[in-house]
Amino acid sequence: MSAPDRGAVLARLKADPELSGLRRSLDFYYGDTRREASMDAFYGRFVRPGDLVFDVGAHVGDHIACFRRLGARVVALEPQPACMRVLEALYGDEQEVSLVHAACGAEPGTLELHVNSDNPTVSTASPHFIEAATGADGWQGQRWDGRIEVASTTMDLLIERYGVPAFAKVDVEGFEDRVLAGLSRSIPVLSFEFTTIERDLAARCLHRAAELGFDGFTLSLGDERRFLVPDWVPAGELAERLRALPHEANSGDVYCRAREER
Repeated sequence: MSAPDRGAVLARLKADPELSGLRRSLDFYYGDTRREASMDAFYGRFVRPGDLVFDVGAHVGDHIACFRRLGARVVALEPQPACMRVLEALYGDEQEVSLVHAACGAEPGTLELHVNSDNPTVSTASPHFIEAATGADGWQGQRWDGRIEVASTTMDLLIERYGVPAFAKVDVEGFEDRVLAGLSRSIPVLSFEFTTIERDLAARCLHRAAELGFDGFTLSLGDERRFLVPDWVPAGELAERLRALPHEANSGDVYCRAREER
């Protein structure tokens, strides 16, 4: 889809009253050419033309756009119906993008998704995430006011169907440990989101990643595209750095590199 065509589609999506909860995300994640250039430069170290990439927790698809600009084939998972409407409108006609309307977890089947209607980006399948957010500084006013049953798959099943990705981004609001529980092998590079309200979850994810064969780790904060830890370090060292982060750091992503990639 050309940039003008995508702009027209975005305008229609923003005008749709049923997608009002996503307008802020659409405004933030699309149309900023400097942000797009920064994303391309950052992810370009992991993703090359022709690579397969998994986007687990695609939300409104800004990472899909980045991976496609880099020439990758993309498998994008998103369980929220409203977000999937956006993804289908923006990427449904692209042959190199496979959209999967499902969550990702430890096993296939169904699971309950807690929906935050006002801020869908933090909808979650994890009740523990909601408990951790309740009353926490920076999370005031968040309400998970709906529940829906959604289909669920696993990373292993995705690999069986689509192949081994060169890179996988996992951003599922406190359910990252369950996603890694459904993966039984390493891949070249994987990232997972962490929050400072659930540091123990991040530590569990690091432990699981090390079990899978990842042995180099680093991290970035928020929407920044730079490594806070400049070198790839062992899981234990990164866990200590995560524990030392101030609460105000809020969130970021841990990057895991497999042994054969070092």
